Amino acid sequence: MDRRNRRVLLLGAVGAIAVFAVLFFLVGAGRIIDSLLSADLTFVAFTFALALCWLLSWSLMLRTVLAALGVGVSVRTAFLVYAGAVFANNVTPFGQAGGEPVAAGLISKVSDSRYETGLVGIASVDVLNVVPSISLVFVGVGYYATTAAIGERLEDAVGTAVVLIGGIVLGIALVWRYRERIVDRLPAVIAPRLGLLGIERFDPEQLEADLTERLQRFFENIERVGTDRWRLALVVGLSLAGWLFQAAALMAAFAALGHTVPVYVLLFAIPLANLAGAAPLPGGLGGIEAAFVSLLVPTTGIEASAVTAAVLIFRGAIYWMPTLIGGASVSAFGVRALR
Repeated sequence: MDRRNRRVLLLGAVGAIAVFAVLFFLVGAGRIIDSLLSADLTFVAFTFALALCWLLSWSLMLRTVLAALGVGVSVRTAFLVYAGAVFANNVTPFGQAGGEPVAAGLISKVSDSRYETGLVGIASVDVLNVVPSISLVFVGVGYYATTAAIGERLEDAVGTAVVLIGGIVLGIALVWRYRERIVDRLPAVIAPRLGLLGIERFDPEQLEADLTERLQRFFENIERVGTDRWRLALVVGLSLAGWLFQAAALMAAFAALGHTVPVYVLLFAIPLANLAGAAPLPGGLGGIEAAFVSLLVPTTGIEASAVTAAVLIFRGAIYWMPTLIGGASVSAFGVRALR
């Protein structure tokens, strides 16, 4: 890791600690700790088991997408690779935007596929995960609106989600609409300018030809995934299962503290809170926890200390456990590659 990346990671870690410090100060660190110490360990273990089911569901998504691209991996390898992708997302700022290049390199290494194939694989999983999340937000908020008045905070969160997701969808649509122009013109713009970054060992003409070929394969791979309807339906189904496993895990975390939360609240709280992962924090650490607390306290009526404790248990299963598994798998794959 170079000096610049270390500085970015350090700043992100400091930012996450600062967010946690403010959260603990506002809610009350003593009350949060008391709630955590009172947790039923059986339900805590159940939370982690459901998180493993979520991780398996989305690793099977990756395996299915890679199969559509002609890359075959075992269930075990897909699980470890996806855990490695989650690890990359969790230790780099801006969530998936920071971790996808690392994850693509990992997929390429373990499957002997091209880098752009791995990038299409992990990017397709991330993009397709948006489809069920949008549905869950509107279903959950719609049902919640029939039982209680929607507060200003929830309205703002839903509005932000709609704008952000709409912008992402529009951006993807524009890139796909003008993909031929991108392939024709972008390499000619990028290649001559790499010399300005100190990369002088590349021949600009050869680099331009290489970039053009890679972009062509990239878009061809995306088209292969999008036109395989049966696999696409399976992938979306696995994505939905993963979101539901996350909701069940958060429900188990609340049950560990003796609280029951309506499932429709969790259906929209989880996707909305995860939008905070776009913050310049490692995997959204700190920001996502704060977003959960700000959403769940007014919508559940449970005291802030208990909500914070439940969220910390849930994030221990969803964030820290995959990070440890993924870090170990990345290390193991790295050692194997060196050998």
